[in-house]
Parts: sequence; C-alpha cells; structure tokens
Amino acid sequence: MAKKKLSQRLSSALVSLLLHGKPLSRSPSNNNTALLHPSLVHKSSSSSLPMEKLAAQTLVLDVEGGLLRSPSLFPYFMLVALEAGGFLRGLVLLLLYPLICCMGSDMALKVMAMVSFCGLRASRFRAGRAVLPKWFLEDVGEEGFDVMRSAMRRVCVTKMPRVMVEGFLKEYLEAEVVVGREMKVLWGFFTGIMEEEEEEEGGDQEAVLIEEKKMGVDVVGFSTSLEFLQHHFSHCCKEVYLVTREEKARWSALPRDKYPKPMVFHDGRLAFRPTAGNALAMFMWLPFGVALAAARLAVALTVPYRYSTPILAATGMSWRLKGERPPLPGGGGAGGRRRGQLFVCNHRTLIDPVYVSVALDRPVRAVSYSLSRLSELISPIGRTVRLTRDRDSDGRVMARLLDGGDLVVVCPEGTTCREPYLLRFSPLFAELSDDVVPVGIAVDTAMFYATTAGGLKCFDPLYYMINPRMCYTVQFLERVDTTAARERRMPSTDMANLVQRKMGDALGYGCTMLTRKDKYLMLAGNDGVVKTEDNKHSATPGKKKQ
Repeated sequence: MAKKKLSQRLSSALVSLLLHGKPLSRSPSNNNTALLHPSLVHKSSSSSLPMEKLAAQTLVLDVEGGLLRSPSLFPYFMLVALEAGGFLRGLVLLLLYPLICCMGSDMALKVMAMVSFCGLRASRFRAGRAVLPKWFLEDVGEEGFDVMRSAMRRVCVTKMPRVMVEGFLKEYLEAEVVVGREMKVLWGFFTGIMEEEEEEEGGDQEAVLIEEKKMGVDVVGFSTSLEFLQHHFSHCCKEVYLVTREEKARWSALPRDKYPKPMVFHDGRLAFRPTAGNALAMFMWLPFGVALAAARLAVALTVPYRYSTPILAATGMSWRLKGERPPLPGGGGAGGRRRGQLFVCNHRTLIDPVYVSVALDRPVRAVSYSLSRLSELISPIGRTVRLTRDRDSDGRVMARLLDGGDLVVVCPEGTTCREPYLLRFSPLFAELSDDVVPVGIAVDTAMFYATTAGGLKCFDPLYYMINPRMCYTVQFLERVDTTAARERRMPSTDMANLVQRKMGDALGYGCTMLTRKDKYLMLAGNDGVVKTEDNKHSATPGKKKQ
C-alpha cells in the first residue's frame, strides 16, 4: 500500500514537472530573494513621489517601465530591421509577429533581436544614434521624465540591447549610466545573440551603486512592473517606487520644449512609427506606390505645370502657395535685359527648387552642392548647376547666372533639415545681389522621408513619389535689401543671419548655428563632402570654404 502511494506521488510530481517546468524552490536564494530587496516598495503615482528627496539620491530607472509610454518594443526592433537591414529583413520580422506575440517577454525579445541584428556590421551600425532617438523621445512620458530629471544621478536599466538605447539616453536625456544587454559580435558582425543578464552581473555599474551606498547616498528605483524587482540592480535600491499601469496609461507625451537637447537631426526613411499594423500597411502599399510613383513622375516631366498640378493633386501629391507671388524682373526695354532674381529658401528635400518653379510658374536655375545623376536626369526644371564649396568659384558661377537674367534658387543651409529648425546660412548669397527674396518651404509626407544622410541619395525622389500623400507649402516673404552687404558696408554674415531670422519667424522654426558638417558627423560619421569628378577639388587643403 505504501509503495502504491509512493508511486502515485512520484508520477504526480513527474507530470507536474513536465507541465509546469522546474518547481519553485523554497530557499531564499531564488525568486523570493528579489522580493526581499529593496527594503521598501511603494505603489504610488508619479506625482506623489518625493521629488525634493530625489535631488540628493541616485535613481535606478526602468526604461521600459518608468520612462517609455508604449508597452511594446516591436516598433523599435522593426526600425532597426528596416533602416539597418532593409525591407526584406523587416518583412521577415513582420511575418514572425504572430509567433512573437505567443512567446514570453524574454524569448520574444531574443527573437526580435536575432532577426533585427544578425549579420549587421557592428562598426557601421548607427541606428542607435541616428534613427531611434527621435522615436524614443516621442514615446517618453512627461511624468516619468520629470522623475528622472529630479534625481541627482541617473542609472537607466533596459531590456533592449544597449547599442539601441545608449546614444539616446546619454545624449538626449543626460543619463550617466546605461545598463543593458550587449549584442555578441563575431568577426565584426552582430550574431543576433544577446548576452544573458547573469553574464553581466557584478559589473562596474553595480559596483558604482554599491560604493555610493557605502558613502551614504540613497539609491532608489522607479518602474511600473514587478519584473523590475527581479533585476539584480534592484537589490542595490533602498526603496523602489512602482506606478500602476492604469496611471501610466494616462501619461502625456513629453513636449518638445522640455527636451534637454533639441532634436534637430535624425536619419532613416520611415516617417511613421512602425507598429505591426502600420508596417503591414506599408508593405501592402509598396507595390501600388511604385506604380503610382512612375505615373506621377511621367506627368511631372511631360505635362505643363498649370495642368499637372490638378492631376497630381488627384493622386495625393499636392502643394499650396501661402501669400502672394513676388513681382519678377522683366526683360528688354530701354535699359536692356535686366538682371535676374535670387531666391533664398530653406532646404527640406532636393526638389525644393521644383516647387519654387511651380509656384512662380516660371523656369528657374537651381544651384546645389551635390546631386545624384539620377536625380538630375528626372528633374523637371532642367540641368542643376553644381557648386564646388570654393567660395570664389561658386560666387562667379552664381553671378554669371544672375547677369544672364535667370531666376536662381539657392539653399544656403547646404543640407536638408527635417525638423522645425534652420541651420546656419552661408553668407555668400548676400554678396551677389542687391536684394533677395526669402522663400519659406514646409513639406509633409505620410510614409517616407525623401532625404538621407547615411543611405543612397539617388533614391530620394523615388521615396518622395512613393508616398500615399504629401504636401509642399511655399511662402514668398518680402524682399530683403542686401545692398549693404554687397557693398561691404555690412558683414555678409550679419545679413545672412537677418534673412535666417525673418524666415524662422515666418515658418515658426528655430534658428541654429549648426552646419552640414555637424549633421553628417552625427548621423553618418563623416563630414558630408562627396568627392566626385565635378567637385573633387572642393576637398583640397587651402581652399576657402563657404
């Protein structure tokens, strides 16, 4: 009888082990240990936290639970897959999404990391600094940000690979320490495998927290998830504050004016947050979008502006004129042929001059520092005049165009900027004409950006044309008298700054002193100068740059 009862117990234990996995140990060295630390766990709203105490404390912040509003990490891995790996990799990740939803959180994270990172060259991975910060900032909760900013020292703990979030947290949120899993690298390429948390315990970051506790500095934690209590960094916390999911769902987005560092530059083609539904819609649209782009391009190249505008608007490609067209210089007469007009516009995409020409209903001559051969071939305004970044040479070229009576469009920023900011204006334009017409440009796209810093620029027109809908806004401002700068009675840099401020006021954009070099050093790791047969001497030492 005793043997029968023993066999029943053994079989019951075996079935339980097969169905439920390893049974929980009753020793305090397992999961219960996480509940023994910290000494106090508070469940409260973020507004009831003792902010004045945090000013003298070190905060261990759970990035996913205590900072970001969205509970899903899928869009960030989709951004890595699409922007760093391409459409095929993104499609594979999307097809795996139903399976990912059925997995546990840790296994789902490993699968998304494997698909997104496997095979990428580690030295060329810049999505963590160039692409993801924009989307992370838009997902930051204002309440969680206020808690983070109140602390004396900030240690951020994340489930994501550290290479995805470190640039954002340190450069934009001023975090001192970022704790996350490392992606394993083999022969210079990501393997797609994340290091386990156990491999990282006892690292330098944890030693810093232990040292601060010895020095009398309190360490507190902040999250919304009980899973945070199982992280080994929570053991260093004297207290942990947990916000309920209901309260976190009411968090508001962080306003742009509260960003510790303005978001001026970012890269990547996607103009939308790629949730699973949005990504599915994009892949379904792509075949139709390519056909529509070809049709739009054919209309733009063959049909006059006055007829192509309503046709293209019917396909979702629209533009609007804000204000009045400026009077244009006439030709002939007693004084002979008049000098041309110089239009100065901010730079949003490479087709800015096209819409200036459409708004004027007159052909214009565009000057550009760099333009791909493909973009030049499909341009409806004819051949673009290439500049070399040699001040004297470029000045002579533009003066010759103006003397010939042409309407010349120049973008003195020298590179595109997607956000509502104006980069530093090169002062050369102020020395070429007695007056200039500032032109404010704004562009809205639904799916793709038509600019890139680290990608292939020859595809810029295609990405613009493939959008389901887009709208250009052109605004002609009052003429600015630049005679003082041309006659050297006023520094040309002051005149350029004056035009920049007028344009910024009209558009509601902020004025900066950032340059093309700043943009490319941040986004692409180079100075942005493309050496070609046409402008290879632009990089020659000793030449005066604009």
